Amino acid sequence: MAVVTTPGEEMHALVERMYPLCRSITGDGVRATLDVVGEHLPLEVHEVPTGTQVLDWTVPQEWNVREAWIADPSGRRVVDLADSSLHVLGYSVPVSARMPLSELRPHLHTLPGHPKWVPYRTSYYKPDWGFCLAQETLDALPDGEYEVRIDSTLADGHLTYAEHVVPGQVPDEVLVSSHVCHPSLANDNLAGIAVATFLARSLAEGTPYHTYRFLFAPGTIGAITWLARNAGRVERVQHGLVLACAGDRGSLTYKRSRRGDAEIDRVMRYVLETSGRPHEIREFTPYGYDERQFCSPGFNLGVGSLSRTPYAGYPEYHTSADDLDFVTPEAMEDTLAVCREAFAVLDRNRRYVNLSPYGEPQLGRRGLYGALGGRSDAQEAQMAMLWVLSLSDGEHGLLDVAERAGLPFDTVVAAADALHGAGLVKA
Repeated sequence: MAVVTTPGEEMHALVERMYPLCRSITGDGVRATLDVVGEHLPLEVHEVPTGTQVLDWTVPQEWNVREAWIADPSGRRVVDLADSSLHVLGYSVPVSARMPLSELRPHLHTLPGHPKWVPYRTSYYKPDWGFCLAQETLDALPDGEYEVRIDSTLADGHLTYAEHVVPGQVPDEVLVSSHVCHPSLANDNLAGIAVATFLARSLAEGTPYHTYRFLFAPGTIGAITWLARNAGRVERVQHGLVLACAGDRGSLTYKRSRRGDAEIDRVMRYVLETSGRPHEIREFTPYGYDERQFCSPGFNLGVGSLSRTPYAGYPEYHTSADDLDFVTPEAMEDTLAVCREAFAVLDRNRRYVNLSPYGEPQLGRRGLYGALGGRSDAQEAQMAMLWVLSLSDGEHGLLDVAERAGLPFDTVVAAADALHGAGLVKA
């Protein structure tokens, strides 16, 4: 008998595939990660050369690391990149040296409050080198001479990002963004990448109203690069969502766009509130993930951010404890479901114009009342028709109707479809 695999289990398997890869803001780790995503989605991969001016930033040199380790006085490797991609300070310059422990210590990063965990640290824009290790490992190191080796390169190359587009009925776009720069951190942000991948696949099974553009790019510099290269067409982005920390056991958190009242903000609030899921709605702050780039005042896009426990909101954040056991298939499947529900509302939130606005049109002779006979929700459906007619002035969408009338969104959509079919409203 075939084993039934749930979407959550498939997403967790995808996280597991990507987990060992040594990612940074540039380099072969990003490419390898996009190759894995590319097994599930066709991707358009972009390579932007070092030195390219992107808004107020410049694409940095490309960083790659082949090995990085510390050997103690006996020759035993006590820290090794081969064991975890967190062990090397991101963007470390090459090092090959022997030194006493006292000289090595300033280059060692630990978490004294969590002595078994390894921290995640980087030095993208300041030349440095270092290692990350557990405090208990550091405490056990004997005095003596240590051999240190970081076989890395910082050289002109490229910044890599990828896009996948699900065509819609209209060219107006919904941007879904996930950062791909963090190394072995399952929740931040491999879970976000996995949810975005399966969301794109789900949308492609139908013909969505909007066009959905999925962006897989390094955090900050990747989003800035995409914005710089798409400044002439960014007005197509009508709505957007940044996916991060999408797989932990915490309840869902939505962070509003800078606008605060963008359509995606209203849709996410409505879906979370009506679903009965535990959740939190947070106001926008200019700190966090790439929503702060998309919402910067010059672009001011309607882009919010969806996560479970937000960044820096859990002790495991940016540590080795953000591992494969920290994320669950059930949590990722729930995040995926919320995204699908939200986009289903977004795609159907049309504005209509009442074609018979002077007085209430006679619904009975058009068969609209008769079509409801025997339905347990006939009265609710009838009220939905009346509300749609009342608010179909070209300024109110169906979400406005649902919220004002206190009716389910699906009921309002069904009413609008019936009225449209009867020639009483037009989109």
